[in-house]
Amino acid sequence: MSVATKINVPTASDVSAKNQEIFSNLNSALGFVPNLYATMAHSENALGDFLTFSNGKTSFSGKEKEVIDLAISNVNQCSYCQAAHTAIAKGAGFTEEQTIELRKGGASWDPKLNTLARFARSFATNRGKVEDSLKEEFFAAGYNNENLIDFVVRAGVINITNTLHNLTEVEVDFPAAPSL
Repeated sequence: MSVATKINVPTASDVSAKNQEIFSNLNSALGFVPNLYATMAHSENALGDFLTFSNGKTSFSGKEKEVIDLAISNVNQCSYCQAAHTAIAKGAGFTEEQTIELRKGGASWDPKLNTLARFARSFATNRGKVEDSLKEEFFAAGYNNENLIDFVVRAGVINITNTLHNLTEVEVDFPAAPSL
């Protein structure tokens, strides 16, 4: 992307009053406004709508959400989300080595998370089509219909941010994820 066509990352003074309030809340909660979120503030509604959607209730634990996010972000080749979710996953208790394995679509240390990581990788690789045998493994691992629906919603969340970063190439403001 050439410099002339690259989208800028707005600051609080560049965005609407509605988005300024969201920036203030993000600063309070995270200590900064991630560049990808700030980029959404070019729209009057996108940032607030996205945060409501992404922070909605789910049947997945925080760790399970990171399994999904890391596997899908790797398939989608989103350097921003791989970096951000590596940091978040480490904060949730995963080691760096585990985050690397999750990005590759596996979790050898935990059979249930391994199934979820494999499921997420297949889902992303095959554009939502997962092999019947892997669907059977998903349910045999203890996941249920609610989890299946919540998985699709979570995949939607991470696909939004993957796509936005891959389109805009905004600067990654998290430590880079290790190379695979």
